[in-house]
Amino acid sequence: MDPHAEYSRRLEDRRRSRDREERLFQRIGNGRLATGLAGVVVAWLSIGRLAISPWWLIPPAVLFLALVLWHQFVFVRLGNARRAVLFHERGLARLEDRWQGQGEAGDRFRVPDHVYADDLDIFGKGSLYELLCTVRTIQAEEMLAKWLLEPPGDGPPAKAPAARETPVAGEAPTSRETIVRRQQAVAELRPRLQLREDLFLIGDLVRRDVHPAELVAWGESEPLTFPRLLRYVAPALAVATPLLLVLNLAGVVRLWMFLSALLVELGLMFRLREKVNRAAEAAEGPARALDLLAEVLRRFERERFDLPHLQRLRAGLEAVNAPASRHIADLERHVARLEWSHNQFFAPIAVLLLWREQLAVRIEDWRRAHGGSVRTWMTSIAELEVLSALAGYSWDRPADPLPELSAEKAVFVADGIAHPLMPERIAVRNDLVLGVDARLLIVSGSNMSGKSTLLRAVGLNAVLATAGAPVRARRLVLSPLSVAASIRVVDSLADGRSRFLAEITRLRAMMEMARADRGLLFLIDELLSGTNSHDRRIGAEAVLRGLVRRGAIGLATTHDLALTAISEALPPLVKNVHFADVLADGNLVFDYRLHEGVVRRSNALELMRSVGLEI
Repeated sequence: MDPHAEYSRRLEDRRRSRDREERLFQRIGNGRLATGLAGVVVAWLSIGRLAISPWWLIPPAVLFLALVLWHQFVFVRLGNARRAVLFHERGLARLEDRWQGQGEAGDRFRVPDHVYADDLDIFGKGSLYELLCTVRTIQAEEMLAKWLLEPPGDGPPAKAPAARETPVAGEAPTSRETIVRRQQAVAELRPRLQLREDLFLIGDLVRRDVHPAELVAWGESEPLTFPRLLRYVAPALAVATPLLLVLNLAGVVRLWMFLSALLVELGLMFRLREKVNRAAEAAEGPARALDLLAEVLRRFERERFDLPHLQRLRAGLEAVNAPASRHIADLERHVARLEWSHNQFFAPIAVLLLWREQLAVRIEDWRRAHGGSVRTWMTSIAELEVLSALAGYSWDRPADPLPELSAEKAVFVADGIAHPLMPERIAVRNDLVLGVDARLLIVSGSNMSGKSTLLRAVGLNAVLATAGAPVRARRLVLSPLSVAASIRVVDSLADGRSRFLAEITRLRAMMEMARADRGLLFLIDELLSGTNSHDRRIGAEAVLRGLVRRGAIGLATTHDLALTAISEALPPLVKNVHFADVLADGNLVFDYRLHEGVVRRSNALELMRSVGLEI
């Protein structure tokens, strides 16, 4: 199925639905206005002029109330119709490379000194995260960020020394089989466009003030214990006290009977005040936006899967006697009703009904029965959402294959690899082989010839592969690799750190990662460019020799052709490749194709002359 044609077909259908709902919404609004005016006229005739009976006020009042309810119902449908239009518009924008700046950039997931996140544009406007993120819940956003920041089984996020730990949550470290499970799940979820649309319709926006860790911690903490007798006394008093008040007003019972029941209630409220307040405050924070979570749960509960891994995730949404969504909805109702007691008009009624006390008991009973399952529910729904988002990315790019996983320690063999964030129409594909013979490619070439773009293309595709997503290549075979990059390393005035110090700190982090017993893919742009040529030559050879001898594979670019001689010291582990350019009619022309050997010319002087410098 052609994604562009399907998005376009559905978009036209959703636009027609939206237009119908907008017309109906406007008509009902006009009807409400007309009914309200009619009610004013009837009120004037019946009450002001006594021309007609006041009973004539009932029809316009009933009609107005019915129109209000209908208007609200249509308003919800109109919101869904508008979001459905937006879903397919964003789908077409991704296909037409107009998606930058329209989605969630994920800037809050940036980790200081992460060994590749900033270098490879993982977060920010026009980033890989923005392209992939179509999830609806906070926990799914956190899990997607985690998958992009670290490969499965790599433990905490890769970082240079002294960096802070990332605040994201997600699955525990697992083996390389995790990538295979993710790929299989993406393949099964790929054609389920309706599922992705339905998820997008749930909620206007992801709630930024909701923190899943708070809900999990609340669920797993020890529930508060209320006196057993309270379960029977509180409902009885909640019925008896209002009844005695009504009977007293009717003259059936004496006032002291009502006041006695009220006094018992006030005494019970005073005795339980501290514990009830603790229960209410503990639940109100973590339980925010549970309605969104319940809706997402309900949608996944309706789905049926063939893959065992997806079936296990789906089973994680089950609970005793009812689906997890129903239990979550029950908790959401308890917390919402608890907030009614803050309303000044309802507060006196809440006192008569022992409203807060009864709800506090129900909330703690809920926590006792289901609190231990919250973590499983949250993790299952987050992984299902992330896999669905990756499946959507796969749907959008039918020509991009899922990579093949190699059993070797460090292998990266690409046929026709390209930068996944660049438009397909301008991306130039190259072939690349690392780890079969050569472990290191030293890439020389002129300014703007494509060296840095190649590094990012390799790194981003490796990140996509370990996340379980398709890659921008005709074919890619790789090991489950850790990635480290030194492409956009900058100085820091706040830390008193020069660019050179920042670069060698990153290189030290790479060396430490290479010492670990796992494959490492390193990407270094303009190695040690911040020092003199003598120190650069000696230092660069030492760094590259150390990485290669520890089994790492990678690419290093350079303008200094003296560094290309390193291949002579480490044959056949190191190989020279280059990007070339030609001067045609006074203009530099690049083909962005990777060629064997060392570049033979530089374009620096031509570029200087082209901007008007006298050379």
